[in-house]
Amino acid sequence: MPEDLRVLLVGGGGREHALAWRLSLSPQVESIYVLPGNGGLALQKGKVQLISDVADRDYNAMVKRAKELGIGLVVAGVDVAVVDGIEDYFRGTGIPCFSPTKGAARIEGSKAYAKDFMQRNNIPTGEYRTFTNYEAACQYLHEVSHDVVIKASGLAAGKGVVLPKSKEEGFDALRDMLLNKTFGDSGSEVVIEEFLVGYEISILTFSDGTTFKSLPPAQDHKTVFDGDRGPNTGGMGCYSPVDMVSQELLQVIDCTILGPTFEAFRKEADPFVGCLFTGLMITETGPKVLEYNARFGDPETQALIPLLDDETDLAEVLLACTTGRLASTHVGVRFEYSACVVQASRGYPGDFPKGLPITGEYDRECTRLILVSRHRDTYEKHSSFTRRRDKHISCWHCTR
Repeated sequence: MPEDLRVLLVGGGGREHALAWRLSLSPQVESIYVLPGNGGLALQKGKVQLISDVADRDYNAMVKRAKELGIGLVVAGVDVAVVDGIEDYFRGTGIPCFSPTKGAARIEGSKAYAKDFMQRNNIPTGEYRTFTNYEAACQYLHEVSHDVVIKASGLAAGKGVVLPKSKEEGFDALRDMLLNKTFGDSGSEVVIEEFLVGYEISILTFSDGTTFKSLPPAQDHKTVFDGDRGPNTGGMGCYSPVDMVSQELLQVIDCTILGPTFEAFRKEADPFVGCLFTGLMITETGPKVLEYNARFGDPETQALIPLLDDETDLAEVLLACTTGRLASTHVGVRFEYSACVVQASRGYPGDFPKGLPITGEYDRECTRLILVSRHRDTYEKHSSFTRRRDKHISCWHCTR
């Protein structure tokens, strides 16, 4: 890995805060530029600097700025940049970009495409159908005898999933997505899939297109209230590792899901280079895929990155993925527990007051090693933090 490496990290959430923190520990990293970053990162001293004068989706301007700054590695954290194909813009510039190609990122950009991908390649998943027509979708929902999950096919910040408790709630969800355009174009196509029974885990996997190495499984909490109540969110927190997941089960996941997934990418699309998020339901008949994301998960990253051991250089791992060297690069974790809890504005994920100061206390006794705040979607104002335009304030993390 080159010395004095300069990194451009694209995104502004808690995920990017956690990545920037870990990258800053690399002795080979000189500086980390985060675009656009957040209020927490603005106060982080040392190697981290924010870029606020380049638009979030102006990838040509990002390439220009990266060249001006002498960037040696681009890391795409946020889903929109990945699905837009940020890697395609940097390809041929001589600047490695840790992100899958736009073709490979379709696995996240379209849930309908992802389900068809699984079906074509015999990757275990639930029964499903896709629809763009409201009447046809309602007819199918009326006819099925099993419980269902209804998903907007496009990007919806983790909120485009409805678990209806009755047929009427299902019809309402279809009306909201297909007719009322609650999720805009992201809901112009929907997936109605079988409701799987079991427990859910998430796995983040590094890949250089041939070799893959996974971090420990995590389990997140999606609904806004305790007890699995309320609407789905972008994630209210998670923990890792998950004690009920055995090494034998992880081997089954590698052999029946992850291995075939990366092989399918090589066979029918572009080899997947980057971090693959795989959401799994562990059922009585074995693990089945709920969804793929083509980037680091949020809030899983905030819990998993602090578990990397001292011998793991995250910058080296990301560069190795972009150059096909992952097989010879160390990726190790400490045998500890890690948890991340999200502090959110009252009313989230619906409407809520904006511009309120962040307050609150936490129990310092919960931590032995690390207790840090990973800010998500905040901006700095008068040396304190205020809620920004949407969703979360901060993610509190501890390990022990």
